[in-house]
Amino acid sequence: MITLYTNIMSPCAQKVRIVLAEKNLSWTARPVDLANKENLQSWYLALNPLDVVPTLVHNEQPVIESSVICEYLEDAFPQTPLRPSDPLQVAKMRVWLKHIDNKLHPSCGALQWPLVMRPGLLAKSEEEQQKLIDQIPEAPRRERQRRLLAQGLEAPDVAGAVKVYHDTIVQMEATLKNQSWLSGDAFGISDCATAPYFQTVIQFDWLQMLEGFPAVLDWLARVTARESYQQAVSADFDAELLADLNARGRDAWTIVSKHLQAAAS
Repeated sequence: MITLYTNIMSPCAQKVRIVLAEKNLSWTARPVDLANKENLQSWYLALNPLDVVPTLVHNEQPVIESSVICEYLEDAFPQTPLRPSDPLQVAKMRVWLKHIDNKLHPSCGALQWPLVMRPGLLAKSEEEQQKLIDQIPEAPRRERQRRLLAQGLEAPDVAGAVKVYHDTIVQMEATLKNQSWLSGDAFGISDCATAPYFQTVIQFDWLQMLEGFPAVLDWLARVTARESYQQAVSADFDAELLADLNARGRDAWTIVSKHLQAAAS
């Protein structure tokens, strides 16, 4: 009944997989090769005109946009509720999801794309590189990838991305000092949606970003210990992959830490 078009490195796909695991739903994974731009092929664009992952197909009907998918799953499978019952808390949840979609996700992309996707593109000819990027339908994302391809972590997008991460962590610390979870007293969609953006911090060995934020560190330890996170995220990162990503992240830390110091000052 449920197929998820996914990629192990996509935080948007990861958050949907966490929701599926929390609800103990059976589903079939259909990996999409983002490095080789399989998401730009016509068959995938017919499912998801935005050319991104994930896409959920339920009863042969596609549902796109990860935050929308999370709420769709909440409505379609209300068992093990992950959305607060109080209308004010629901509103706060949706504001948080909007922050993730509009700010944190693009920032994660600006940090992750140069380390994960750029090397594969650089192995292609310049003509092949530009041909693939030219196919991206959204101009802002297309031009950002062009900058990140040309400049890597030296692209101007990176400093802003680190600042968004820092400001998000500050906001989380203030929230988590007063409640157990970002969703309130119980684990919920806000936590499912946020956790994958800290998988990026873990996989690149950037936990120094959380120094001085004990409530966020405690939240992260509790989130990553959950069975849903272990199934939906951690299981995809074997020791060899994690070691490779750690090494890439450590090589990049000099640039990231410089931006972090500027953001915190």
